[in-house]
Amino acid sequence: MVLNRQPGGLWQHLFVAALCAISASCATSPSAPSSVNPASGLPSPGQASSGSHGQAVFHDAPRSELECRLAAVGDIMLGGTAAPEMGKYGYDYPFEHTKDILNQAQIVFGNLEGPLTDGGANDTPKKYVFRSPPDKVAPALARAGFNVVSLANNHTLDYGPKGLDDTRAALEKAGIKPVGAGRNVAEARTAVYVSCPPPRGSGFSHDFSTKVAFLAYSLTLPEEFWAGVDKPGTAFGHERFIRADVAAAREMADIVVVSFHWGQEGKTELRDYQVQLAHAAIDAGAAAVLGHHPHILQGVERYKNGVILYSLGNFAFGSFSNTATRSVVALLTFRDRQWQELRMIPLNVKNAEVVFQPRPLAGPEAVEVVGHLQQLSQSLGTALENRDGVAVLVAD
Repeated sequence: MVLNRQPGGLWQHLFVAALCAISASCATSPSAPSSVNPASGLPSPGQASSGSHGQAVFHDAPRSELECRLAAVGDIMLGGTAAPEMGKYGYDYPFEHTKDILNQAQIVFGNLEGPLTDGGANDTPKKYVFRSPPDKVAPALARAGFNVVSLANNHTLDYGPKGLDDTRAALEKAGIKPVGAGRNVAEARTAVYVSCPPPRGSGFSHDFSTKVAFLAYSLTLPEEFWAGVDKPGTAFGHERFIRADVAAAREMADIVVVSFHWGQEGKTELRDYQVQLAHAAIDAGAAAVLGHHPHILQGVERYKNGVILYSLGNFAFGSFSNTATRSVVALLTFRDRQWQELRMIPLNVKNAEVVFQPRPLAGPEAVEVVGHLQQLSQSLGTALENRDGVAVLVAD
C-alpha cells in the first residue's frame, strides 16, 4: 500500500477506510483479583544465567567496549481499570518484577498509551479515552528506568492539546524524552537523541558514548490526532517522511530506532503497509524497528542489517483482556554501532492473574511463548532460537 498521500486524493479515502475497519479501541472488563505473590530476584548484569526464569541476557558473548543495550516494551497505560490498584500500591507497583531486567540496559523505551494530565478537554467521540496523573506516572516510569517513550498513538490526544502539553512537560521534568508528538507536524517528526554510555568497567569515558536517535509515527485513527502544519498531534507515517527523517537522524546519530503504532488490534497477521514502512525505515538507515498497537505479539523479521519487531504487545496496561495475555521485554544489543543481538524474555500480562504487574514467565509457559514467536517469525524468513525459554536472534 502506497502511503504518500496527496490532500483529498484516493489514498486518503482508501487508507482511512482500511483503518476504520481495524481501529477498535482498547476495551476494559470487570475487576480481577488484587493479590499477587512476589517473584524472586534476577541476576545482575554479567552474572551467569540459570534458574527457573530463563532471564539471563547480554552475557553469552563477550561485550564490546562500545556496546549499547536497549530494553523495549509494549503498551503502557496506568489509568483505566488499573487506577484502583495504583491507588492501593503506588505507581512503582507495575514494574516490581521487571525493573531488574530493564535496568540491565542503558536505554529503556516503551509506548505511553494515553496522556499524563489532570486537565484538558475530552472532545473526542471515541468510546475509550485514557489519562493518568502526571505527578505519579512520570516519576514512576523514570524510577523503573525509562528514558524515552513514544507518544505517537491513538490515545495521546484523548484530552486535547492541553493533555499533550501536560504529558510532555511531566515526562521532561522526570528526565524522560517524549517522541512522536508535538505542537505541530515538524515537532512531532523531530528525532530525540539519547546518549548510551560505555558499559561500566570498559575503561572508556562518556566521550565514547553511542548516540541513539528515536523517531515515532502513528498510523492509527482518529485522523484528527495527526499533527498538521499549525496543529498539535502525532507524527503520521508517510513513507516520504520516514525516509527523510531516518536519513537526517542517521547523519546525527550512531544508531536510529524507529517506533510505529500500526496494524490490527488482536491480530497476528501483518498488513502490507507494516512491512513496506519497516523496510523503508531500515533502507533509510534505521538499525531497529519497534511496533505497537495490536496489544499482542507479532513476528520478528531480520531485514538486511536491521531487526523488526512488528508488535511488542502490552506491557503494564490498565485493562482486562482475554487475548492480550503474553508479551516480552525485548533486549537489543548494539556493538560498535551495529545491531548485534535480540533477546525476548516472555512475560505474563494477563491482568486477571498478574493484576497490572507484568511477570517474567518460566519453564513450559516461557517455552510456549518462544514457540509462538518462532512460528510467527518463520513466515518472515527469520529463525529465532529458544535458549532456556528466551527467544534469541543473533546477527550473522
